[in-house]
Amino acid sequence: MTTPEFSRPVRADQIRRMTGDVHVAADAAERAALAKRFGLAALDRLEADYVLTEEDGAILARGRLRAALAQPCVATAEPVPETIDTDFTLRFVVEGEALGEDEELELDAEDVDTIGYDGQQIDMGEAVAETMALAMTPYPRSPQADAYLKEAGVLSEEQASPFAALLALKDEK
Repeated sequence: MTTPEFSRPVRADQIRRMTGDVHVAADAAERAALAKRFGLAALDRLEADYVLTEEDGAILARGRLRAALAQPCVATAEPVPETIDTDFTLRFVVEGEALGEDEELELDAEDVDTIGYDGQQIDMGEAVAETMALAMTPYPRSPQADAYLKEAGVLSEEQASPFAALLALKDEK
């Protein structure tokens, strides 16, 4: 198993003794490695402040994530800057103990992301990196994307819809 690019391990037996917020920030080398892993044009900032607590046999991490990054545009590949500033709540459970064999897990909007761990330690750096990846815009588009796609002959959703074909027939009459 390889070590994550941004590793901040926390031993489970130390969590009860932790008081106050913990701050983690990726250094330049960690940000460069994460940018490569996630296919980013740049990752200028990645940091988080969080509190760890134990609850019902799980470890809960509640905090705030901040990142400044740029992703390649899906059409032009130009860097599209993005700032992330979001709260997060993560629930760490010992792998294999999250559910019984025949149990089903039903999630609603109030549920938190659940991450398995080995029972010995959690990795808050990796958890923060994955939380950032989930918070990023899924299909970033530069301001030039529409013009680029139009020039390449790609139809917009409105132009490609069945209703567009019907409107074109109506306009011919």
